Amino acid sequence: MIITENLSKRYDDFLAVDGVNLRVGAGEVLALLGPNGAGKTTTVRMLTSILVPTRGRAWVAGYDVVEQAAQVRASVGVLTENHGLYNRMRAAEYLDFFGELYRLDPALRRRRTGQLLEEFSLTEAAQRRLGEYSKGMRQKLALARALLHQPPVLLLDEPTSAMDPESARQVRDSVRELRSKERTIVICTHNLAEAEELADSIAIIRKGRLVAQGTAQNLKDQFLGHPEYEVHSIGPLDGRTFDLPAGARLTRRGEDWLRFASVDGRGANPGVLSRLLAQGLAVASLQEVPRSLEQVYLMAMEAARAVESDRV
Repeated sequence: MIITENLSKRYDDFLAVDGVNLRVGAGEVLALLGPNGAGKTTTVRMLTSILVPTRGRAWVAGYDVVEQAAQVRASVGVLTENHGLYNRMRAAEYLDFFGELYRLDPALRRRRTGQLLEEFSLTEAAQRRLGEYSKGMRQKLALARALLHQPPVLLLDEPTSAMDPESARQVRDSVRELRSKERTIVICTHNLAEAEELADSIAIIRKGRLVAQGTAQNLKDQFLGHPEYEVHSIGPLDGRTFDLPAGARLTRRGEDWLRFASVDGRGANPGVLSRLLAQGLAVASLQEVPRSLEQVYLMAMEAARAVESDRV
């Protein structure tokens, strides 16, 4: 549903996006991560046919973003950082106005407006002017606007920004439901926990270039090494050494715990546990050591800076 090939955008001497290659299929969610100014927004604007690429090509919902710009715009729903809400309008009036712009017939506009206001818990506030809305309410209404014409592609910039935990969870649940309906979704976010929860794949961008791309698990393996597992014993280890089976390697130990790395934890852990029990270790627990997307992100940024320094 979204394909980019060497997608690039230059402003005079500044290369904002440099050779980005992406592929996001129907029913998939891509999280686009990166610091402010990395090129995320510029990439999204090219995918919505607002900006024309300097180099490369892109297709959204099967349409070329340059040659078929009108079809692309009709196929995407966009949540931008600046919502552009009309403060003197009321929510129902606002959604009806945009439904008319999308050329939805009046009956469908009313039905979709009612459905979305209810879905995002805005029904009771539907007749209030938007200038009276909180930041979270404004965010939910902007997302409702993006969904109004039921687009096959959604491009969401910080979809849960400024929301309370309950509203943020509601939006994340909506994103999961939309994915199940074969929509292609790109989320630009600084919320790494949210990205890991929602996304099928992650793309990290810095200074216009993709510096890492893959599933969260693949990126963790790439930047953090093989998974580690921690065994806690009942009582101290008293300096004892333990022999681990092939495929497992001791990495750290403490007073009453030891940690080992394994390429295939699911396959190796039963053997490790059996070996430790046979050697007299009173095992209290065995669990995987958490590895966060934040660790991956920081290491990817560090590696990218090192490459940039070598180029200088």
